[in-house]
Amino acid sequence: MTTDTMTATQVYRVYIKATPEAIWDAITKPEWTQRYGYTNIADFDLRPGGAYKAYPSEAMKRGGEAAGIAIPDVVVDGEVLEVDPPNRLVMTWRMLMDPESAPEGFTRLTFEIAETNGGVSRLTVTHELENAPRLALVVGGGLEDTGAGGGWAWVLSDLKSLLENGVPMNMEDGFKE
Repeated sequence: MTTDTMTATQVYRVYIKATPEAIWDAITKPEWTQRYGYTNIADFDLRPGGAYKAYPSEAMKRGGEAAGIAIPDVVVDGEVLEVDPPNRLVMTWRMLMDPESAPEGFTRLTFEIAETNGGVSRLTVTHELENAPRLALVVGGGLEDTGAGGGWAWVLSDLKSLLENGVPMNMEDGFKE
């Protein structure tokens, strides 16, 4: 899962030994989203035109405070554009926790989930980042060495670990409990 951080459209694909329904739940339900990646708490109104907001978990707030990062009350927001559970979710997406990315505005994020063979599903994440070079750098993992995390590759690796093993990865620079 690598990408050129200067690419306007970034595509990530990961194969997870889980059902499409389990992956869908892990992406859209707060009890799952706060267990991997940046541990945000997702709040979706899963209908076209519905709002999306990601709130910081207590672990994320503590991790940000320890790193000297001011974590806002809403870390990501957007609007749901298309919903086809458990196969496809398209939404706008704006990162508010990075003061340099927030002014770039909304980008387009697509999750596509397809069942393959042997109880394995393919998750493809496409993030369209036109006119958002700072956000492309952040979600592409270009700031990983600064403690900002590894972007989508890191989040999806953690999601895969959680769904397959029942526990997220042990990431030193993440916001884990």
